[in-house]
Amino acid sequence: MPEQAGSGARGPRRTVRRSSVRGQVLAALRAALVGGELAPGEVYSAPVLGERFGVSATPVREAMQQLATEGAVEVVPNRGFRVTERSTRELAELAEVRALIEVPVMLRLARTVPAARWAELRPLAEATVTAAAVGDLARYAESDRSFHGAVLALSGNQQLVQVADDLHRRSQWPLATGPVAGRRADLIADAAEHMALLDALAAQDFCVVSSLVQEHFTGSGG
Repeated sequence: MPEQAGSGARGPRRTVRRSSVRGQVLAALRAALVGGELAPGEVYSAPVLGERFGVSATPVREAMQQLATEGAVEVVPNRGFRVTERSTRELAELAEVRALIEVPVMLRLARTVPAARWAELRPLAEATVTAAAVGDLARYAESDRSFHGAVLALSGNQQLVQVADDLHRRSQWPLATGPVAGRRADLIADAAEHMALLDALAAQDFCVVSSLVQEHFTGSGG
């Protein structure tokens, strides 16, 4: 099977433990996508990526198939997988859908959830601040999704949580779109919004909750 020259050459070689290989490969690929190590528009073969991660091609193909269902990559017959190139319009559409789903839920939660419960989520918000401070895109993406997932989980609607998480993940794939320094500044601003959102939710400040969530989704961190 022909392979694109240089495919899998970006970034350091990562060794994946043999236990739960497919899940670890999937996590490693997601981190590489978010961190920009796998570039939009480029094709990567399973054998080359398998060598990079220290595993066979099979778990890589399985993980890539999962990423294809999530819209992060597309299958290129006899070559491998191409990383999806996202347009500005597509990202704006994802932000709009997320706002339509999450804003009403968060406003309802602001009316019903006691302030003490919001305080329990502060460590999750602080984790996004820590990741943003060092410009760790992959770590920020995971902590960001964990925070939003924990907020929505208070609704008790697991289907909502799953749908929102899928939309959230799709909005994160093309994160590495500029200089690291600029990206870090964006992440720091987004992480600060998490802290402000918790304060507004605890204070039942509905106007601030609505505006913060709307602005958060149109920003670069998500």
